[in-house]
Amino acid sequence: MSSGIDYAILVRNKTRLEQLIERFNTKAQARFYIESLGGEFADYERENDQFQDSFSLVQRRLASVVKNKLVERAFLPSFLFNPKQLVVVVGQDGLVANTAKYVGGIPIIAVNPDPDRYDGVLLPFTPDDFLRAVERVLAGRHRVREAALAEARLNDGQRLLAFNDLFIGAASHVSARYRIGFGEQQENHSSSGVIVSTKSGATGWLSSIFNMTAGMTRFLDPDEAPARPPALAENELMFVVREAFQSKRTQAGLTAGVLGQYQPLLIESFMPTNGVIFSDGVETDFLQFNSGAIATIGIAPEKARLVV
Repeated sequence: MSSGIDYAILVRNKTRLEQLIERFNTKAQARFYIESLGGEFADYERENDQFQDSFSLVQRRLASVVKNKLVERAFLPSFLFNPKQLVVVVGQDGLVANTAKYVGGIPIIAVNPDPDRYDGVLLPFTPDDFLRAVERVLAGRHRVREAALAEARLNDGQRLLAFNDLFIGAASHVSARYRIGFGEQQENHSSSGVIVSTKSGATGWLSSIFNMTAGMTRFLDPDEAPARPPALAENELMFVVREAFQSKRTQAGLTAGVLGQYQPLLIESFMPTNGVIFSDGVETDFLQFNSGAIATIGIAPEKARLVV
């Protein structure tokens, strides 16, 4: 049975070396800058060489079975995906997260270009074996893992999806001011913002928050067992308030919780300017979240489809 796919979209991000060359105009100037600060420029070169070799191999092998088009990470928010495509992501785990929220239900084949450098939690394939997955998708015989997405929906109709996590707060390091509501509880907060994580994102930003909590627990009482992140179901999200400040007008009792399918989190902005909601670490693709805006956070109707 044919899948009806016309061509593949290859997604990549610039390497650290490519970004340095863009910044300093030449490789020699980039080298001088890094080495003058005591850095190891050779590591940037090794990383870049490995990625370029892997990406070139993926391109050649993919071209042997299906037409393909390259899309850089920076252009994902404006690229128009359609169901007659499949997506091949070559890069770090975060690039899969950045891609998944834009592609709808299109199958994603995620390739780890450098297994010695990248953990590859979301990267089950290598440049040597990914083509079998492509052929299964083209034949309509592939298997996928459906991953839930988080959704932030504003009262003016705007919405933003997240594969790993949403951030709701201020665009700078000043305190975010808002009212948060979950179930029967409501509080006014002044904090560093709210993180809402999916199950897929629980090993990312959310885990770092628990690492901080564990370190504080050990500091205060070495015998106390530190808290661990809960094992989220696919249709659950976890929210955590970062550094809530308690005062005469702000509270710090509602700082964490697990959202079910039909139990959203409500956040009303009290910030006259610079309030934002962004997802998966992409600060350039955001919703403004200023006074009068109310965000409803929950499970999105869409799901990411990761080929396994």
